[in-house]
Amino acid sequence: MTILYVAIDRALAVVSRRNGGWGVDLHLVGSHPQCLAVDPLHQEQVYRVTFDQGLWRSADAGASWEPAGEGIAHEQVMSVAVSAAEQVSGSGVVYAGTEPSAIFRSEDQGHSWLELAALRTLPSAPTWSFPPRPWTSHIRWITPDPLVPGRVFAAAEAGALVRSLDGGQTWEDRKPSGPFDTHTLVMHRLAPNRLYSAAGDGFLHPGNGFVQSDDGGDTWYRPDAGLDYHYLWSVAADPADPDMLVISAARGPQEAHNPMSAESAIYRRSGDGQWQQVREGLPPARGLLASVLAANEAEPGIFYTANNKGLFRSADAGSTWEELPIAWPADIRIGRAHALVAVQG
Repeated sequence: MTILYVAIDRALAVVSRRNGGWGVDLHLVGSHPQCLAVDPLHQEQVYRVTFDQGLWRSADAGASWEPAGEGIAHEQVMSVAVSAAEQVSGSGVVYAGTEPSAIFRSEDQGHSWLELAALRTLPSAPTWSFPPRPWTSHIRWITPDPLVPGRVFAAAEAGALVRSLDGGQTWEDRKPSGPFDTHTLVMHRLAPNRLYSAAGDGFLHPGNGFVQSDDGGDTWYRPDAGLDYHYLWSVAADPADPDMLVISAARGPQEAHNPMSAESAIYRRSGDGQWQQVREGLPPARGLLASVLAANEAEPGIFYTANNKGLFRSADAGSTWEELPIAWPADIRIGRAHALVAVQG
């Protein structure tokens, strides 16, 4: 059974198949969710971060929630990730990123946390700045390598994509060719050392939005051919084929996030081909906020996406899409979809 965790404007939606259809349960209504993660070693262990109430954990696939343990110094938690390769007592090591920019590590399923303080000593750190709040920055995304224990990538918004080779004890600063404003970063078990960055770099420099590395982040290049929109927000790869990708993109941050000027699209790329915009089964670009994308390791060739118009599924590797028939509560609107995770329940 597929379970979808969707962070919507003021709640966490847990969506699953029921009686041949799709049902939804809402949790932590009234909070401001930012990011979600599931322990790949124990998929009933779910983590959810909020901008106003810190980090929460669930040990029963989202049925109940409790605040994470002590050690995270800031309430504004922006990102969370669980390592599949780095384990302690049979569970994945958890990383959480905050505003202001800091990263914390837990080796006991979120019961206690330790700051990885070397991050704040990087030479570029004083220059990191989030444009809507230029006096601060945050850790927008964290990606533990699924194959190499201790190798972790973190994206500061905005300013750098940095790398640690020892579980966050030390950090390497941004590479000269690396992305500046990564929003989502993914790796793939079948493509060691490859990274895909959906970045905002292309907003100011068209052709720079999609950034790829094939050598573990040492060098980067920008295969953007076919894209009309260059402000990238989300990226997902087919679990069975690391060369089959879908991304979401807009003309700029206002079109990605402001309902008054929303205009975005989803693109698909196979192998070394050009990006192609996909339309069948999706809402029109105008009025569509930037979508978040996800793939389920147990469902090869299938993608999911969430946006302000609904929750959609593709059964043909992103070529066509179908809206899931979900009966959302009358007093709840999706608004902007902040995060999406798909797992096998």
